[in-house]
Amino acid sequence: MGDFCELFGKTRQAYYRREKYHYKEQLKDEILLQLVLKERTLMPKIGARKLLVRLEPRLPEDLLPGRDKFFDFLREHRLLVGKKRRRVRTTYSNHWMHKYPNLINDFTATRINQLWVSDITYIATAQGFLYLNLISDAYSREIIGWTIGETLEAMYTVRALEMALKRLPSNSEGLIHHSDRGIQYCCSDYVKKLSKHKVSISMTENGDPRENAIAERINGILKDEWMNMMLLMSPEDAKRQLKRIIMIYNCHRPHSSLGMKTPREAAKYTGEFKKHWKTYYKKEK
Repeated sequence: MGDFCELFGKTRQAYYRREKYHYKEQLKDEILLQLVLKERTLMPKIGARKLLVRLEPRLPEDLLPGRDKFFDFLREHRLLVGKKRRRVRTTYSNHWMHKYPNLINDFTATRINQLWVSDITYIATAQGFLYLNLISDAYSREIIGWTIGETLEAMYTVRALEMALKRLPSNSEGLIHHSDRGIQYCCSDYVKKLSKHKVSISMTENGDPRENAIAERINGILKDEWMNMMLLMSPEDAKRQLKRIIMIYNCHRPHSSLGMKTPREAAKYTGEFKKHWKTYYKKEK
């Protein structure tokens, strides 16, 4: 070894220091990789920025990478995530039932139980499509009511509402329930339960998904980051997996729109959150 070091003009001590440095760097990368893989087991499609937020409290300063270095690390290990989308129609608004106006134009919730948003999305299984009914708090993004149905019948949507209403404090006032104009939300059973709890009813008016953007976004998170990666064998399998996923989503997944807090953490706050996202685009000249 000494002859080789002398050949390249290096001392033996320098060689061993370099070897020790490389070993430490490899060890750091291995520790970081194992932590990333552990988080991805819990949340397979969590984005890089949210992943770094999750890891920061658990990493000593000498192991903590910067954002750009972390992105490079994920890219090198092929751990960056992409998105795929497909749609199945779940809303049928061309019906005779009464439709309500949109009450939330320019409305921003500043605490929980001011605005609930509802939506229905499909789930693919080996036995066909199922339909996931969700109710979420717009302020905290927490999923507070959900059911899976084998059809689009309103009884499943009503069950999700009943789950959410059980969490509503008896002295709650000023709550708005917002949804699309689907028949499930206009039916008498659904409307009666909202009216009984003095909840104002708001609905989209133009069929634009942005009118119910928060609910659409939560649906997308569940599907893009979990459900689309799973082979669900049956309705029972889907229910079991959804219960686990919703717990992870509510209690562990940070949101850029919530100052990188989880929905369960955000529910304890009031006031607007500092948003942690950056839009990447080029302005037209």
